Amino acid sequence: MNHELAIERILAAPVTAIWQAWREHLAEWWCPLPWRTELHALELHAGGRFATTMISPDGERHDDDGLILEAIPQQRVVFTNAFAPGWRPQAGVPFPFVGLFEFTPEGTGTRYRAAARHWTADDCETHRGMGFEDGWLAVAAQLEAVARRVAGLPAKA
Repeated sequence: MNHELAIERILAAPVTAIWQAWREHLAEWWCPLPWRTELHALELHAGGRFATTMISPDGERHDDDGLILEAIPQQRVVFTNAFAPGWRPQAGVPFPFVGLFEFTPEGTGTRYRAAARHWTADDCETHRGMGFEDGWLAVAAQLEAVARRVAGLPAKA
């Protein structure tokens, strides 16, 4: 069964800028403000490490470490928190999931789809209850703003 949460929207920036923002500026948009992100590793190839720390304004920290499963430039990034480097299953992950990010050119913009696929309905509901939709929509807007800056486009009003 597919226990998926997803958001989709058109971002007002070309796919080349979205991709550049994704791979070169991830710490600027990865978690909803006013939280911030420390990027420890982003190895965009199958088996590459993907590690971040999300930090709240009060100093609360959430470490995430996982693997890139697939990275196709300007098209898709797939990662999971279920495995550590060396394809070792991770114990103690609150809810393992596979994250998918898809980028499709559409007119002068990019159709952006971000999804999280969970092993169980309970894990899916836990993620939903943490504010998945609002959080991932906020992150998409932040990604769009960074991509517009990268592309030399004016900020959206």
